[in-house]
Amino acid sequence: MTQTATTRTAWYIGCRQDEVGEAAILVGDRARIDRIAEHLEDPHFVEENRGLRTVTGTRAGKRITVSAFGMGAPIATIVLHELFDLGIRTFLRIGTAMVFPPAVLGDFVLADGGVRSEGTSRTYAPLAYPAVADFDLGLALRASLKLHDVPWRSGIFGTYDGFYTEMFALSDGEKQMIDGLRSDIRKMGLIGTDMETATLLTAGRILGARTASLCLGTVDGLSQEKIDPAAMAAKERQMFEIALDAVAASLSSQQDLVP
Repeated sequence: MTQTATTRTAWYIGCRQDEVGEAAILVGDRARIDRIAEHLEDPHFVEENRGLRTVTGTRAGKRITVSAFGMGAPIATIVLHELFDLGIRTFLRIGTAMVFPPAVLGDFVLADGGVRSEGTSRTYAPLAYPAVADFDLGLALRASLKLHDVPWRSGIFGTYDGFYTEMFALSDGEKQMIDGLRSDIRKMGLIGTDMETATLLTAGRILGARTASLCLGTVDGLSQEKIDPAAMAAKERQMFEIALDAVAASLSSQQDLVP
């Protein structure tokens, strides 16, 4: 971080402290920044740095920042850590996940916690430390999911670093290796897998932030079937609405608790 007498500036994201809101939504795909900005009032696009895109706008009277990290736990955690250093204490990761029964393709999946099968979270806490979502933020997300009347499930995620070696097979050899992991996933009752959730839940809690993760099931973990592009576009718009409403409501609830 760089610092002046009046403000701080994030090293990689490039934004100043006065350019971020009260909470942050973290997305993977940088193209989502333009799309989610349509759901915000008075969006302010932060100058892009290293391909990282950020926008801050207002929802229900609350300033919310949305920042895109690309793919994978290391950069996702850098973005969270820098925004935390700028003063944000509430984070929601939204994106896509591979889903397993009882979750099905097109369901929204809410992480109660995560299995830490990646490397980045171990730089924040020993492996025995649990990756657990914030309870109050989870309540706000449940309320928003019910209000929007969409199909959803909650449960434990598995977070992995190797997409083509642990999640999605491109060859017969990879399929044999991944099939063993799929068996373990089903035994553990995981509802989804991704590359970021458990890492962000761990890092956020260690830093002292409220952190949660809501994803859309876009790949069937058993058949590897992918969601239809038209359905994906419609579900993404729903995800933006659900996430923004939940974050704004959670901030309002936190404010009501302040004496």
